Amino acid sequence: IDGTTLTLPDTPNILTRLTKQKGNHGGTGYPQTRLVALLACGTRTLIDAAFGPTTTGETTYTPQLLRSLHTGMILLADRNFASASLLTDIATTGAHVLVRLKNSRTTPILARYRDGSYLSVLGGLRVRVIDAEITITTSAGRHTGTYRLATTLLDPHRHPAGELITLYHQRWEIETAYLELKSSILGGRVLRARTPAGVEQEVYALLVTYQLLRTAMADATSTRPDLDPDRASFTIAWQTARDQVVQAADVIADTVIDLVGTIGRHVLTDLMPARRLRVCPRIVKRAISKYQARGPVIDRTSYKATIGIDILTPADP
Repeated sequence: IDGTTLTLPDTPNILTRLTKQKGNHGGTGYPQTRLVALLACGTRTLIDAAFGPTTTGETTYTPQLLRSLHTGMILLADRNFASASLLTDIATTGAHVLVRLKNSRTTPILARYRDGSYLSVLGGLRVRVIDAEITITTSAGRHTGTYRLATTLLDPHRHPAGELITLYHQRWEIETAYLELKSSILGGRVLRARTPAGVEQEVYALLVTYQLLRTAMADATSTRPDLDPDRASFTIAWQTARDQVVQAADVIADTVIDLVGTIGRHVLTDLMPARRLRVCPRIVKRAISKYQARGPVIDRTSYKATIGIDILTPADP
């Protein structure tokens, strides 16, 4: 789960409900709407979504999505979602959670486990806490950071700390999905709707279009059990679908529908290379932003990387 914003036309009608955000450079130039989504790792298909004014935060939209959680799921979330009450609500759905905590957050040590994790409690919710030091090494140097994760997966034998830390990296899949939605489909443009009702309709249309493409890609890759869904190219699927619409292809009678389909065949023919571990500085790259830009020289390079994980054993308070 995570959130993003979509940019809207600057019209008086839209501003009656959807506002501009404040910032250090005078605020955003356009009004925006906030989108919070549940996404499946691997296939990156959409499970559920909620959206509305940016004056409402991500965690306030989250309860609308709990209807789609159930036993057998593990929800990955960042520090913004680490509210004890919200995590308790998530746990009542039957789903498990793996969430990052602020390093400064105090978590009592109730019991220690051999994998370096320990039993603790957040509010009234029992969790395992994992402290880890992660080192990223690239040709540009080394960077080390500390992560603190909490999970409702309490059995350290079935769910070792090292595996959970590796799993948590999958949380970034949703950022790729938002890139596909905002950059590939929208091309970085603002939405076209000029009324709040039109915005709602257009956002649903974007989500439906994204889900149709992702479903076609998932169907295609599922015919190859040895194939990681990550290797399917969203750009290929999007361009193929666009060409089908422009050419009005396969819309006549007697069209044969199969699992792979035209989009899937193009995806399988032009697979991306196996995913490599790469890192790119997470900084503001726009000159005008509601955040302070890091500069004056901004490194836009993606580096091949290796990763090292050390489980830390905290001292007793």
